[in-house]
Amino acid sequence: MQVKDLGIPFQIIDWEKIPGEVHKGEEGSATWRTLQYPGLRIRVVKFSKGYLADHWCQLGHVVYCLEGEFESELEGGEKHILTSGMSYVVSDGLSSHRSYSKNGATVLIMDGDFLKR
Repeated sequence: MQVKDLGIPFQIIDWEKIPGEVHKGEEGSATWRTLQYPGLRIRVVKFSKGYLADHWCQLGHVVYCLEGEFESELEGGEKHILTSGMSYVVSDGLSSHRSYSKNGATVLIMDGDFLKR
């Protein structure tokens, strides 16, 4: 697989200056600060206490836990706890998953064309 040149020049990102967009979950909410490039989305997402995603996601992601703890549940029932410094990666369409955080967490998520099968 050949990786497309996205043509993104060097830049500093102050995530606090990027407006947050609140997405309600089945329980709680997730606040997204998003940068969108052609074929690449980068987000810092803050899960509230008690957050549970309102859908099973089929998209691929690279997810890195910056702070706190969250659970990534697979549709088949398998659950994985991720804490600060841990990550997971999955390609589009390979695992239905959703996030849950009892006490809140902040994660860095990258997704886009590079994760298509």
